[in-house]
Formats: sequence, structure tokens, C-alpha cells
Amino acid sequence: MPQTFTLDARRLLCPLPVIRVQQAIENLAVGDTLTVYCTDPGALHDVPAWARIHGHTVLTTHTEDRDYLISLQVGIPT
Repeated sequence: MPQTFTLDARRLLCPLPVIRVQQAIENLAVGDTLTVYCTDPGALHDVPAWARIHGHTVLTTHTEDRDYLISLQVGIPT
């Protein structure tokens, strides 16, 4: 059964949010969901771009106060 996880990548600048997402997803199963909390506005572009290239699905992106949230569903790595 798929599980939901969160990753706090706040106060990290590019490329660290993407690196932390990559490290987190290595430990997740296909179908799991990862929600990433970032403060770097570049992450709204970088994380989804990385996810699509590597076979993961971007479920949502939105802003909450000063945080940027990106939810991904783990896919089959390409």
C-alpha cells in the first residue's frame, strides 16, 4: 500500500532541494507520495523538471505563506 512522506528542504538553495529529493526518493517505493517543503523559489521549476526526467509524477505545486510545496508520486526510474 502506497505511503505518504514529507521532506523539509527549507532554507536550502539550488541545487540542494533537488539533491535531497533524489536522496529521499531512493528510499521510497513506486506509488509512494513525497511532499517537499522549500523556500527557494527555483525549486518550483527544478524539482518538477527533475521528477519528469526521472519518471516521477508531479501531483501538485503551490505556495503556502513563504513555503513552496511540491507533491510527487514515485514512479519507475528511467
